[in-house]
Amino acid sequence: MRNAHARANEETEMNFANNTLALLGVSALVAACSTAPSTTTKVTYDNGIRQLVDKRCAECHGSDAPSMEAFKKDQEGYKAKKLGPRMDTYENIMVMVNGSDTGAMMRRLDDGANTKDNQPGNMHKYLGKDDAERAANLALFKNWVGGWNLKRAKDITEEERKSVLAPRN
Repeated sequence: MRNAHARANEETEMNFANNTLALLGVSALVAACSTAPSTTTKVTYDNGIRQLVDKRCAECHGSDAPSMEAFKKDQEGYKAKKLGPRMDTYENIMVMVNGSDTGAMMRRLDDGANTKDNQPGNMHKYLGKDDAERAANLALFKNWVGGWNLKRAKDITEEERKSVLAPRN
């Protein structure tokens, strides 16, 4: 009798554990889906990138940061203050995506998977708390940019420049 009772308790505990794990999995899925556009949704600056930049980049690239022009005049001084070029508006971020400093954002955020040395960009580590979050946020940026390219402005072709999507809304 005791064995049947013990087995019933074990089954109840296992069911509880399985249900709890399932509930946690569903909760995580709902949370992930509610914080960022899916890969099938058209990613725009307004519906995903702005929020991601605000969350992961604004501490150093927010409204207190210098413009790209000012940053280039005193890079070491701004770096010492832990400030990089402003990314707080669509116009500011586009300077580094497809403007005068084309590719700068991509080079810094890239995971290094397609580079000769396989080294991630110097800002890749700030895309998330762990590898999974960094990978998801990089995928979001890549989806938004479209023509992800690590070349500098002087080396990019007109065709490569045109492949950059980066829609505002």
